[in-house]
Amino acid sequence: MNLLSKNVIPGNHGRVFGTNAMENNDLSHIKTKLLELDGIKDVILNTEIFPREFTVHTDKIVSISEIEKTIKSLGFHAIPKGIFEL
Repeated sequence: MNLLSKNVIPGNHGRVFGTNAMENNDLSHIKTKLLELDGIKDVILNTEIFPREFTVHTDKIVSISEIEKTIKSLGFHAIPKGIFEL
């Protein structure tokens, strides 16, 4: 494990997560809670695919475990995808 696999680092690429949340209301709630975390500047929801995905952009290093814990507190899961999209 290294810095990139355990954290979301600042930059324009962000980090993609899969989630089991399906309803737009639930996804909006996830976005709102994530934006409350220190360091997260933007969350982009992708509702066109299954399972749903969201991309997190940060302005400082944010731990993936902190993101997962926040989503789990809402009753959903967040699974980080690969570090960079190919």
